[in-house]
Amino acid sequence: MRSIESIVAELPPSSSATAVVGEGGGGWLYGWLVECHGLWHNVLMIVPSALFVLYLASQAKRSFSKVFNDRSHVVAALYAILWLVSIFNLAWCSLQMWECAPGKQFVWSVISLFTTSGMLFLEVSLIAFLLQGNHASGREALTQTFLISALVVGLDMFLKGIYLFGFGVQLFDVSTNGSQWALWVVHKLLLTGVYGVIFFMCRSRWRERLPARPAFQNYISIMFCLNAAALLACALAAHGDGFGLWLYDITVICYHAMFLPLLYVTFLADFLQEDDLHLENVYYSEMKDAGFFDVDWE
Repeated sequence: MRSIESIVAELPPSSSATAVVGEGGGGWLYGWLVECHGLWHNVLMIVPSALFVLYLASQAKRSFSKVFNDRSHVVAALYAILWLVSIFNLAWCSLQMWECAPGKQFVWSVISLFTTSGMLFLEVSLIAFLLQGNHASGREALTQTFLISALVVGLDMFLKGIYLFGFGVQLFDVSTNGSQWALWVVHKLLLTGVYGVIFFMCRSRWRERLPARPAFQNYISIMFCLNAAALLACALAAHGDGFGLWLYDITVICYHAMFLPLLYVTFLADFLQEDDLHLENVYYSEMKDAGFFDVDWE
């Protein structure tokens, strides 16, 4: 009768690995949460994304009623796209183990491409819309905004598709220190440049051309710092620096866990608030535009 050791030695590597994982305590749950990037990475990605989707679901009834009863086509479209991208982002964050699974590389690349492109579409749409001014609304503004976003994101997806499916470069597999970093450096450089220009415009004599909203300026500042850190991380990782890989991982976690809630708080929370508070803000804005607060009380 053969010993157990001889039987295990003849098993395929995948079978042995599966047995070890199962004996290690956890099975598929252990592999889902711990393998590839580690427990804390996966938790920090999944939990905020799941909580944000649950929050959107809890506010859905009131938000849908307010969005579709209002005349702002831009806000309605933005809210619908936010829902779609949030679901894609939650799926992407929940399937991190596919990045390290050899048989899932194609599926991982596809879902990563669509998720990052959807989030980039929101970024470009918000910048393009807000740069039109405070009173931009209606179908014309929506058409112009989404046309710009579609062109930018379409070009971005086309270039990434060439890298992924033309040259076989695994853009979304950070474990390989290869030629994907050149594209990411260019990508982050462009985003950092755009946010940097707007960041300095907010603090210069050209700030009157931008919407006078502190929330918008805070959003630009946060995104500028995040993209600048990601640019530094990609540049270091391109030279094989381990700190660059660690910093890039941190920026990815921050982006996928916090960008969508930041977008919601900055641009949609005020619009979707309770009617009484919303009307109070409207009255305040009308009084301010009428010059009521310009009276010298001294």
